[in-house]
Amino acid sequence: MNKTYKQLVAELLPHIREIYPWDLSELISNNEDLLLLDIREPYEFETLKIQNSVNVPRGILESACEYDYEETVPQLVTARDKKIIVICRSGNRSVFAAHTMQLLGYKDVVSLKTGIKGWNDSEEPLVDSTGAVVDIDTADEYFNKPVSAEKRTPKE
Repeated sequence: MNKTYKQLVAELLPHIREIYPWDLSELISNNEDLLLLDIREPYEFETLKIQNSVNVPRGILESACEYDYEETVPQLVTARDKKIIVICRSGNRSVFAAHTMQLLGYKDVVSLKTGIKGWNDSEEPLVDSTGAVVDIDTADEYFNKPVSAEKRTPKE
């Protein structure tokens, strides 16, 4: 039986923890010792991100979490006991990443529910690759681009 992406996400949700944007904002305001792990692709990350987040694309996450690989990210390898907030665009890819990281022995990993889009919807600040603040309307435009016709479910 084939499953959809949404079905796979739903199956993993009971096995991970999630945090809402306003809760993350509070943790950041309280200067909590966090690792903000953005697993989006580099082009997404460079366009807009939460300040001080680290980009490790989902496609190389497992090897980035271990020593002795070209993709190794020492800051991530040594963070198994640290609170890690996994960030993606809408909060779906981060569910997979949080689950995988738990399997790899990370003890305090949570997914940002609603992703960076929800962060923006909560009017929390985003920055671009230069560190400049991204205007909320510009971010809204980025997040609300329609899916092109060839990427939508065909009509039968």
